[in-house]
Amino acid sequence: MREIKVEWFGHSCFRIRKDGYAIVFDPYEDDNVPGLKLEILTANEVFTSHEHGDHNAREKVKLVKAYGETPFQVTHLESFHDDCQGKKRGTNCITILESEGLRIAHLGDIGCMPTEEQKRALSHLDAVFAPAGGFYTMEPDQIRVLLEELSPKMIIPMHYRSERFGYDVIGTLDAFLHKEDPVVTYESNELMIRPDMVRQIAVLTCPVKTA
Repeated sequence: MREIKVEWFGHSCFRIRKDGYAIVFDPYEDDNVPGLKLEILTANEVFTSHEHGDHNAREKVKLVKAYGETPFQVTHLESFHDDCQGKKRGTNCITILESEGLRIAHLGDIGCMPTEEQKRALSHLDAVFAPAGGFYTMEPDQIRVLLEELSPKMIIPMHYRSERFGYDVIGTLDAFLHKEDPVVTYESNELMIRPDMVRQIAVLTCPVKTA
């Protein structure tokens, strides 16, 4: 079936499932992201966008053997965590997953505009996980310029602060969202990516127990 299941576990941590295969993105350490405590997740692979404790807690993922090959074609794009060629915060890896024509991307802690070649690789996305809180990443107005250019079907905000969790220095969704946005709020941390999706900004509900 042409669909990909998405689960959000707070901050930038997602699990992607298709055909019994699971990939976790950016698990975070205990006592790192205020208000959040990540359970042990089970997956076949784990990808981390960079080596900071709120993104690289591989020990929080129990890796299990897959019964069959991965259904995903994986592309990694090397970028920067800042706007000064990595001198301040280092590098950042953008990851694109593609399966049966469905394309999704995790931008990690992107801190600067991708190159034109990278933008072409990020075109025709069905869904993108985008940092929305700024400060450690591109600011909300900058990331919106990028997303408007990429024009994905679905934008799933991540790496922002709410009343329950998040770093004090990063922003809430208020600065990221526009009045005219087609925002859909899900009362769950899960959704399905399908070819017939309606264009939207999908705000998922974080289910993680507070630390």
